[in-house]
Amino acid sequence: MEEDVYKTITNPGQGELFKDKNSKFYGFTFPVTNEDQIKQHLDDLKKEHYAARHWCYAYQIGTENIQYRANDDGEPNNSAGMPIYGQIQSFEVTNILIIVIRYYGGVKLGVGGLINAYRTGAQLALEASKIVEKTINKEFQLKFEYKNMSKVMRLLKENDVEITNQILELDCLLKISVRKNNSSKVFDLFSQFYGVDIKEL
Repeated sequence: MEEDVYKTITNPGQGELFKDKNSKFYGFTFPVTNEDQIKQHLDDLKKEHYAARHWCYAYQIGTENIQYRANDDGEPNNSAGMPIYGQIQSFEVTNILIIVIRYYGGVKLGVGGLINAYRTGAQLALEASKIVEKTINKEFQLKFEYKNMSKVMRLLKENDVEITNQILELDCLLKISVRKNNSSKVFDLFSQFYGVDIKEL
């Protein structure tokens, strides 16, 4: 059976301060699902920590089609963004943005020192975040007459299906969210149900 769960965070988190040779590194995590949210969090942090020197980050979005990016923000190539992204991979989380900001302390750390500092900053931020497991779901729409309501509701309950939206009139429309590994079973159930139209969204 295919894996239909993933790990993510539901709330922003902030790690403990990491210091190396007077440079200070602060790590932040944010739950994200699109690039607009990422840009917004970056803009907000830059305003809040305007005196910082670097705002390096990495993100990963998606459960089946993964999108990711790592950004060094002026630090030497692959010394910041990729170590941050490495922590996203080692904690196996997705739909997450991690930003590690650096207040420069006047002493160069060298590439090895930077890699360690940004990796640690990201790790501390992840450890301070609550990681949750979620299921990968498929969405369907059900259309049926009101008289079939109780049968439909019973089937949904028996199969542990979540209703995400409903319009209950003479013709009823339900949007449902079904765990991926259960979705073909639920689809077949309702396809065979006379008087109910089901389609994938």
